[in-house]
Amino acid sequence: MFRSTHHRRLPHALAAACAGLLAACASTHGLEPRSTVRDPNQLAATRALAQAAVPVHADAWPADDWWTGFGDPQLDRLIEEGLRGAPTLRLAAARVRLAEAEVQAAGARQPPHLNADAEAVRGRFSDNGFLPPPLAGNWDTVVQLEATLSWSIDLWGKDRAAYDQSLGQQRAAELDAAQARLSLSANIAQLYVQLQQAYLELDVARQTLSQRQQIFQLTRDRNAAGLDSRLELKQAEAAVPAARERIEQLEESAAHTRNALAALLGEGPDRALAIVRPAPHPLAAPSLPAVLPAELLGRRPDVLAQRERIEAARRGIDSARADFYPNVNLIAFAGVMDIGPAGFFSWGNRQYGAAPAVTLPLFDGGRRRASLAAQDALYDAEVERYNQTLADALREVIDQLTAMRSLDAQRGEQRTALAAAQEAYDLAVLRYREGVGNYLQVLSAETQLLAQRDLDAELSARGLELSINLIRALGGGLTPAAPRAAGG
Repeated sequence: MFRSTHHRRLPHALAAACAGLLAACASTHGLEPRSTVRDPNQLAATRALAQAAVPVHADAWPADDWWTGFGDPQLDRLIEEGLRGAPTLRLAAARVRLAEAEVQAAGARQPPHLNADAEAVRGRFSDNGFLPPPLAGNWDTVVQLEATLSWSIDLWGKDRAAYDQSLGQQRAAELDAAQARLSLSANIAQLYVQLQQAYLELDVARQTLSQRQQIFQLTRDRNAAGLDSRLELKQAEAAVPAARERIEQLEESAAHTRNALAALLGEGPDRALAIVRPAPHPLAAPSLPAVLPAELLGRRPDVLAQRERIEAARRGIDSARADFYPNVNLIAFAGVMDIGPAGFFSWGNRQYGAAPAVTLPLFDGGRRRASLAAQDALYDAEVERYNQTLADALREVIDQLTAMRSLDAQRGEQRTALAAAQEAYDLAVLRYREGVGNYLQVLSAETQLLAQRDLDAELSARGLELSINLIRALGGGLTPAAPRAAGG
């Protein structure tokens, strides 16, 4: 009867003991995150997207190799070369490997650990030590071979949470590498567009030089015939070296752009010398999606990386909370020890034992509370960084679409202005050649024509840059795996 009562009371006693141990632990009262992950659907953008609607080429999102849509083989080669060996991508890859190593280290803390230790110590034993004669006062060798098994029982999921936290950081590092790849390819493409713009402006400058040389010859003839004064002659003469100066400036700009491209590839200036002029025809704008809902901002590597960091921070909170509960460690050892080599493996030299230990976090001066508070603050910081990244991402998409709509209207006006300026210049030259106009009229018409030609090259490049920026804002063709709920 006594034994039966004892067995019935034992579970209650164990439960009471566990409750007492938990009650004795440090308290987490008042420590919790304060920030909330924002739902992308709360960022109203329907009206803005409707107002920023622009013509599109296809109902498709940018492909992973979106730059091939520009139709320029040299651009394809430059981006592929950069993606193969640019230092920025090698740096991102190294960070991924570092994160992978940290995941392995965190995972190695979970299973039991087995260590073996062997030692042989030669020495003289004290005359008055704990060993009796004949060992006392003599030289001998202590030989020991031991295996130790240790296991920290993860009762509260601390090690598992730490592993999940490292895994989230690894996923974030992988997405950071995807963002670095997108940034590099977009930067190369934008510099390539700038290089094309410099050459288009060079064409304008060379046309201007040819026209000014013709006007100078005409003015010289008119001056010889007494139709123009020396003032008009010197004005026409000064316009020629000014055109050559503009050509030199643009050639310098093109050289700087080529050097910048080489640097992005991780190469020196000699690599820049092998970069030739982009295709003479305008680069074709890549296909853009017809619908741009806000939820597809989840294709952006930086947004997805921030979601992973939120999850990693949440697991860090779980790990810090587990520190407030008792920790149970089990240690077992077995081996042999002998003084002197003879009979080392004899049965009498065996030794073994077990050492279970329970650690209670009773009082630590607030260290655990400070650690948990730090994890809560880190989580809040990651959440707010995600919220801001999401808002910025949506703004970037809207900004590019708005700019593209505005650019389309500007191009229409610019084409009309360019045609009018060209006609005015041709008329001014004709009147000047026929002797019914003056040089001032030619100069005024040329100034307007030159401005419109430069603007034409600028707007052409601007349209391509906006396309690249929109592709970057949409994630550059990233096809992510199904994302985990941020903060979930």
